[in-house]
Amino acid sequence: MGKSLLLGPLILFCCFKVLSGSLREKANIDDEMVFSEDNSGEKVVQCRMCHLQFPGEKCTRGRGRCMATPEEACTVGKIFTRDGSLWLTFMGCLKNCANVRNIPWSIYLVSFKCCRGYNLCNENL
Repeated sequence: MGKSLLLGPLILFCCFKVLSGSLREKANIDDEMVFSEDNSGEKVVQCRMCHLQFPGEKCTRGRGRCMATPEEACTVGKIFTRDGSLWLTFMGCLKNCANVRNIPWSIYLVSFKCCRGYNLCNENL
């Protein structure tokens, strides 16, 4: 695969990381389910985080959890090739998250799914 095909998704990942503002890895990533509240009393949700996961593989970069602030949501982003094959998945916290499907981006289609209902809700999206 050419360098130009890999450069586009890397730029998208950088934008995703910058826009989210809360991709903080935690040292302790056990599976406890804990809701906490911020100073205003709103529930803060833990989200699964993975910056880079190819189909059939485990997370290769940015594995952990992030804490979604009240204006953020847990998200799963998927990049598909034009023929519909899954090419890449990434997860984390994202501000102003919106559910979108098959947005054209260069030679790829990008989809985002968002949730806030419970801790780690983006694991099964």
